[in-house]
Formats: sequence, C-alpha cells, structure tokens
Amino acid sequence: MIEATLSLLADKRSWFFDLLLQHVGLSLVAIGLAGVLGLAVGTIIARQKRAAKPTLALVSFAYTIPSIALFGFLIPATGIGDVTAVIALTVYALLPMVRSTYTGLTDIDPAIVEAARGMGSTDSQTLLCVELPLAAPVIVSGVRSMATMTIALAGIASFIGAGGLGVAIYRGITTNNLAMTLAGSLLIALLAIAVDLALAAAEKALTQRRSVGRQRSAGAGRHKLPRWTRAAGATAVCAALVAGGAFALADRWGDQGGVVRIATKPMTEQYILGEMLSTLVERDTDLTVELTQGVGGGTSNIQPGMESGAFDLYPEYTGTGWNAVLKHEETYDESRFDDMQREYEASFNLTWRGMYGFNNTYGLAVSAAAAERYGLRTYSDLAAVAGELSLGAEPDFFDRQDGYPGLQQAYGMAFGATRDMDIGLKYQALFDGQVDAIAVSTTDGQVADGRLVVLEDDRGFYPSYRCGNVVAVDTLERYPQLGEVLDKLDGVIDDKDMARMNNQVETQGREPKAVADEFLTQKGLM
Repeated sequence: MIEATLSLLADKRSWFFDLLLQHVGLSLVAIGLAGVLGLAVGTIIARQKRAAKPTLALVSFAYTIPSIALFGFLIPATGIGDVTAVIALTVYALLPMVRSTYTGLTDIDPAIVEAARGMGSTDSQTLLCVELPLAAPVIVSGVRSMATMTIALAGIASFIGAGGLGVAIYRGITTNNLAMTLAGSLLIALLAIAVDLALAAAEKALTQRRSVGRQRSAGAGRHKLPRWTRAAGATAVCAALVAGGAFALADRWGDQGGVVRIATKPMTEQYILGEMLSTLVERDTDLTVELTQGVGGGTSNIQPGMESGAFDLYPEYTGTGWNAVLKHEETYDESRFDDMQREYEASFNLTWRGMYGFNNTYGLAVSAAAAERYGLRTYSDLAAVAGELSLGAEPDFFDRQDGYPGLQQAYGMAFGATRDMDIGLKYQALFDGQVDAIAVSTTDGQVADGRLVVLEDDRGFYPSYRCGNVVAVDTLERYPQLGEVLDKLDGVIDDKDMARMNNQVETQGREPKAVADEFLTQKGLM
C-alpha cells in the first residue's frame, strides 16, 4: 500500500500540488485572521477581568459546534466555497489563540508590571514592551496548537467545494481508493508536522530570551521604548499569512471571464461525468473549466451554489430535482419533466440540458448472509423482517419523501435501527456487518459484488432518476457554445455503461478521467 501511495503521488503530483496550494492558502488566511482576532480578544479580557469568563465560555461554545452544523449556519449567508471555509476555520482556531493570550498575560508576576508603571511607562508601553514579550512563549505555544489544528482541520473545506487536500481524502473514500485516501492524509500530516516543528523552534527561542526580557523590563521607564515596533511586527506577520494564503488562492479569486465552473457530487459516477464535461468543454470550445469535484452534501450544497452563481452547471437527477430541490411531495415520473423544466427556469433561472440517458434510481440491498437467513428477494420480504434489521444510508435519505419516509408509507417498512453514514462508507459498513441493509444507486459499481443482494421493488415505489445537467441560463446565453457541447451528451450513456464505468473505478482502481476519456473515444466524441 505504501508503494501504491507513493506511486500515486508521483503520477498525480501536479494535481496533489494544486490541492496542497489550496490547503495552504485556506490555512494561512484562517491562521492570520485568528491570530489577529485571538490576540486582540485575549488582551482585552486579560485587562477586563469581568469579561473573561463569559468570553471564554462563548469561544469554547463556538469550538464545540460540529463542522457540518457550522456550515449549515454559514452557507445561507456566505455561500459555498472559500469564504465559508475560512470563516469556519477561523472560528475553530480562535479558542487556543484567545486562551493562550489570556493565560500568558495573566500569569505575569504583577510586581514586574507595577515596576514598569512605577518607572513611568504608559499602559500601552507596559503592554507592548513588558507584558507581551513576557507572555510571548505562552502565546506562541497557542499559535503552535492553533496552526497545526487548523492545517489538520482544513480537510473539511472540501465538503463545501473549497478544495484542499481533503478532496483527495474524500475522493479516495467515495471511489474505494485507499491509496488516494492515504496520500491526502499523508500530505496533511507532513504539512502539519513541518509547521509544528517551525513554531516549536520559535517557541524555544522565545523561552530562552524570556529571562533577558525580565531583566530589561526593570528599566523600562528609563529608556525610550519602541512603542509600536512589536505590535507592528505581530501585525505584519499576520498580514503576511493572510496575503500568502490569498496568493495561493489567487487563481480562484481572479478574473473569471471565459471560465465555466462545474460541480459534482461525491459519487464515483459524478467524478466520471465531471471529467467528461471538463474534457469536452475545453476540447470543443475556447472556454476553461474550473472543476470542483465531490462537493459534500451533494444537492443540498451545490444547489445554493448554483443559485448564488458560485457554480455554472452540475450533473443532477430528475427525481432529486423534483423532490429535493422543488420540494414536491408526489412521486416523480418523466411525464413531469416539462413542468419541472419550467419551474426551474421560473424559480432559479436554471435549466436542464444534456440528458445522458441512464436512470440511476434508488434501490435497497442487503448482505448476502441476511438474504439467505431471511429468504429476502423483494422489498415486501424485507418489510416483514425489518424490525430485526438495521438500515444504513446517507443522512438526507431519512428525510426525503422518496427515501425512508416513503418506504415506510408504501411498504410499512420500519427498521429496528437506522444509521446515518457517508455515501462512500455504506458498502463497507454492510460488508463488515455494521448494518444489514443499505440504500444503493442502481448504477453503483459495487452493486455487482457477491457479498450483497439488490432486492426487487415489487410495488414500483421508486421514481425515475434520469441524469442530466442543470445549467445556469445566464451561462448558456453568455457562452452558447457550451450548450452545443452539452447537446452532444444526449442519450450517450445507458445504465449498463454507467455501472461498468463505476466498477472500473471502484474495483479496478482506474482513474475517473481515464475511464471518461476511454468512453468518449469509444463514442466518437474525442
């Protein structure tokens, strides 16, 4: 596995380097902002002791908010992408910064501070030239903890399409590629270790100089003190971090003329479709593609990005559009497509263009052992024994009318236990015996695995989920050549084609781009 991971890093070094730059950029901006805010807040509460307890409690509370929940609060206001990721990382980085600043300043011997003031130092001179230098080792210890934590935590940015090395980890999980997961994790670990070692050296140097600072502080009032030197230096360091991070992200914040921003869900087939779209658009037009692969949360996070203009198009499924986006409760069938198209255009100024041809509907699968033990062949069979079994699926499956609630109504299906899990982990959970049944997609590459049995929907519960592209009308008007490319994809992929391509990625370890290019060549599109 180590050899496979190193080989992957070498083969895809350009891709990993881009992800590394994104990861460093997001981390540096968050560290710089948290450094300035944390130092300021910690200093204020060290002076205003009454505010210390409620402030630290508030910062601690913010630190305990799960990242998914925090994204849920932020996305309606700041949208998908870098800004939301930076805000979230800054929030989590504040606690160690505020605590270390407060602790460092309040642990200083009061006699030293009083001596400095007694010799004529002003409050600002005392703070800048006596207190902060003496507290510096503790503050730097906090910076060290904050920086390494932020670099490790920045992997969550990929969940909302902000990039970073979390993209490799998440993609490795969803495509069953352990080498890619290890490669992304290894790079994050090495980056965090390098930063930790650098800051450890700075912390050691400051500790050695602390005794010198104590000796000099006694004469603080007799010498002209560089009043703003240290403050300016600290501010410059934080500004440099923010500027460095912004520079690393500059390619995504610059002029976006002639760029089509494509998003995909965290599913193997969506990675393949994203590569197809990217290849055809850049090959057949003069446009450049910015491809954001595997946005966590799928539709729930990509659709707001489409509405805000963060993305221009993404592959979607008709049943999902009808129920999850348009919020209709009735079951979707393809006779409703024109109605759905009109509603998309009227409500969101979005349209459907380039319907691939395959239908990736939901299904239910059980472990082969459970199928044999209970004689399971249909959904009705499963409903009869569901109370003794557990079901695993993506979180939104348990809330959607075309998910578990609908199954309960249609089949009277009530499982003894349910478990929310990521789309990339549910198959392994089934194979490991952690759950007895899972929700699957009929074009998943792993549905052919002999360790599971896909059951028959004997009452025809599941609606149609034909796959096509949701694209912004404004984008099509600006780049009419894009519409011509999307039209080339009409009807080119059937269910067996998609399942076969998914299988090549998930079980044969092929790259989504290689699979996509091979298929386009076979169809005469390349």
